[in-house]
Amino acid sequence: MLAVSIFIAVLYVVLITAFIIGFDSIAPLKVEKHHPKNTFSIVIPFRNEEQHLPFLLKSLGALNYPQELFEIILVDDDSNDGFQLIFDHFTTQHPKLNLKLMENLRSSRSPKKDAITTAVNAAKFDWIVTTDADCNVPLDWLFLFNQIIEEKQALFIGAPVKFREEKSFLYHFQNLHFTSLMGSTIGGFGLKKPFMCNGANLCYHKETFVKLNGFEGNAAIASGDDVFLLEKMYQTYPDRTSYLKSTDAIVETQSVESWRLFFNQQLRWVSKSTAYKNTFCQLVGVIVLLANLMLIILGISSILFSHFWKFFLTLLILKSIVDFALIFRTSCFLRTSKSLKFFVGVNLLYPFFIVFIGFSSLLRSYTWKGRSYKK
Repeated sequence: MLAVSIFIAVLYVVLITAFIIGFDSIAPLKVEKHHPKNTFSIVIPFRNEEQHLPFLLKSLGALNYPQELFEIILVDDDSNDGFQLIFDHFTTQHPKLNLKLMENLRSSRSPKKDAITTAVNAAKFDWIVTTDADCNVPLDWLFLFNQIIEEKQALFIGAPVKFREEKSFLYHFQNLHFTSLMGSTIGGFGLKKPFMCNGANLCYHKETFVKLNGFEGNAAIASGDDVFLLEKMYQTYPDRTSYLKSTDAIVETQSVESWRLFFNQQLRWVSKSTAYKNTFCQLVGVIVLLANLMLIILGISSILFSHFWKFFLTLLILKSIVDFALIFRTSCFLRTSKSLKFFVGVNLLYPFFIVFIGFSSLLRSYTWKGRSYKK
């Protein structure tokens, strides 16, 4: 067991160190507000989001980009709240905005993929930009997408997301977890091995989406509108898949409000992992799960057999150092450093969380937005 634990520890340290190198290798992009020429269709699927829609719409109404060069397409996925009044009020306040409201045309097990496909089929502009209804978008969002399209000739662009700041321990736990995912995402792009992205801040070429048959091949999986599309794009156009690393491009979203919702969210995210075709992504998942599982096993063994203590502490310290290095860099970039003071406490609980979610995703169904999804 000790030889196995050493091997896993080495793999984990090498992996996270590689992500740190990849993260640092992507130069931050500063916004340049000249010659906007690309046209964007901003797509927002939503379901019962009257609590969040006013804040999203306000940020969209403030976008610093020529209004004739973008449109906003909201796709209602069978909401039964008061969103219509919010939409009507916003259109009255912003009569010059090109704004559409559509009903979701369902054709698969994935409501969100159906909603995006519905919007893409109706979009009149060249680029699709997706975000979520519980998000706020930055002022120069489209300027930055326009800039990286011109500079990199990109066809698919991932971009950063962070949580709005709160004070609860649940928020800080979520935030540190999410920050590690964001750091790994950026690191993967920097290593030329992108394996994650976030649909709350994504841009891709509409014609290329259609050419690759959109979400065909994974429409039976409820989630994964972002990652599966990344797989397709990178497989076909590896040199035209980019990451927009800019503090001026960060989209803010809402952390979930309870541990139950958090676990359901994580089950939804992880449940699609068995369908990944990206070998690197599968390898990352296995290494992370095994490292956290081994830490638990060594911790229990050290209670029963004292000679295991040094191996447990060695793995814990090594893992903590590389994890903190990645999370610290990413927190500074996202400007979410306040959660770092909770790192030690979260770090001790984190292996149990990862192992629980990892094994639960293989067995358990989950609920999201009032719908149940079976494994």
